[in-house]
Amino acid sequence: MRTDLEIRWEIPPTSPGPLGRLERFMGPGTSRSESAVELLGAGGCAVLLAAGVWSSGIHRDWSGLQWAVVVLIGLDLLGGILTNATNSAKRWYHRQDPGARRARLLFVGAHVLHLAAMGLLVLGGDHGWILGNTALLLSAAVVVEFTPVHLKRPTAMAGYSAAVVVNLFWLPVPTALAWFAPLFFLKLLVCHLVPEAPLERRRDV
Repeated sequence: MRTDLEIRWEIPPTSPGPLGRLERFMGPGTSRSESAVELLGAGGCAVLLAAGVWSSGIHRDWSGLQWAVVVLIGLDLLGGILTNATNSAKRWYHRQDPGARRARLLFVGAHVLHLAAMGLLVLGGDHGWILGNTALLLSAAVVVEFTPVHLKRPTAMAGYSAAVVVNLFWLPVPTALAWFAPLFFLKLLVCHLVPEAPLERRRDV
C-alpha cells in the first residue's frame, strides 16, 4: 500500500462564460506544472514533427490548404495527448455524472472530422482510408467505453495496437504522414477513454 500518494477526484469550480467552458474542455483545475508539461512537451514534439515532415520533402507537393490541415491536426493531436493525460482532464471527463459517457463518445466521434480532412484534402480523396479509420475508431471507442472498468486500460491498448497495425499494412500513407495514426488513436483510445486515477503526492507527508 502506498502511503505517500492519494487519489483526488474533487473538481474545482469553474469560471462563468467562455473562460469556464475552456476550463471544462481542458479539465478544471489544471495546475501550473501540468500546463508547463503540456506546453513544453507539445512544443518540443511539434518541433520534432515539423522537422521530420520538412526533411521528407513532401511539403513541396502540398498546397497552402494542405499545409494548414497538417499543421493544425498535428498540433491538436500532440496537445490533446498531453492534455487528456493530465489529472485535471481525468477528473473532469471521468467524473461520476450521467452525461460523462455521452460527452466522451461525442468527443471521440467529433474526431471523424480529422479523418475526413486528412483523407479528402491531404490524401487526395482517399475514401477507403477515411472509412477504414472511422470504423476502427468508432468500434474501438464503443468497446473500450462499455468494457468493465478494470479491463479498460488493456482493452484500449489492444484497440490502439490493432489500429496502428492496420494502418501500417492496409491503410498506408506517405512516410511523412506515418505519425498520424499512432498519435490519433493514442489521444482518443488511450489518453481520453481510459479512466486512470488522478494520483498526487499526499500533502501531509
